[in-house]
Amino acid sequence: MSDRFLFWAPTLIWATTWHAILYQLGETPALYSVALRFGLASLLLFLIARWRGESVATQPRMHGWLLLTGAVQYGLNYLCTYEAEKYLPSGLVAVLFSLMIFTNALGGMLVFGQHMTRRFWWSGVVGVVGIALIFWPDIAAARNTPGVLLGIGLAMTAVTLASVGNMLTLRMTRQGMALVPLLGWSMGYGAASLLSIAWASGVAFQLDVRPSYWLSLMYLSALGSVAAFLLYFKLAQRQGPGRAALVGMVIPAIALLVSAALEAWRPSMVSASGIALCLAGLWGATRPAPQQA
Repeated sequence: MSDRFLFWAPTLIWATTWHAILYQLGETPALYSVALRFGLASLLLFLIARWRGESVATQPRMHGWLLLTGAVQYGLNYLCTYEAEKYLPSGLVAVLFSLMIFTNALGGMLVFGQHMTRRFWWSGVVGVVGIALIFWPDIAAARNTPGVLLGIGLAMTAVTLASVGNMLTLRMTRQGMALVPLLGWSMGYGAASLLSIAWASGVAFQLDVRPSYWLSLMYLSALGSVAAFLLYFKLAQRQGPGRAALVGMVIPAIALLVSAALEAWRPSMVSASGIALCLAGLWGATRPAPQQA
């Protein structure tokens, strides 16, 4: 698979999950919905590993790292994101998550010694500014929202946890663990951590019987979790976590185009300018470094 495919496939999948998540909002509390999503994804990954002839067994010492990765990336990260959206508009959360470009690049530099060019950093800034313009009405409205600082803190915690989860996953693949069973165990532990949090918080489980709920759950599990994360981490293995995180620069722009087609969203001049900046930032960040004589 080409690097271009590894970039655009998870980008397009995750951009459409924003719309799919709308069908998850109903009777079943979010903690249980996300736990079901990653629990089903874990089962699918184990089946894929068996089909590929890969062993799902691993050394006992690795389970501590797998539990940590799952709890951080697929448990606490999603919990903090959902909690942040209680205090912040989803657009502002999207802007803050685009900062993963920088946290992943820093993690790659500190953990794996992967240095990024100055043009990459400046192009990342351009892309984040573009995302801010896309969601400018949400950002302007957030000034009058109670608990906005708490929401920003929760969102930045989620961003940091997601980057830590990226580094842990890549570290284990470099130690020789196959990616498919690694993600299977991690997502399974993530689902278990969310169920534990729901139980400890006293959140009651309610079953949503709508066909749209279950169809969207299967989409989020099979494509939004299994396919997208497999392709994303294969890209991160090849190009490093900083470049892989550039998907977060393009996802909001594509997600809004999906909203324009399915949810009657209409772009303004400001949001259109933001989309243009996102694409310009992506172009600048992915250009090959100039050859030195």
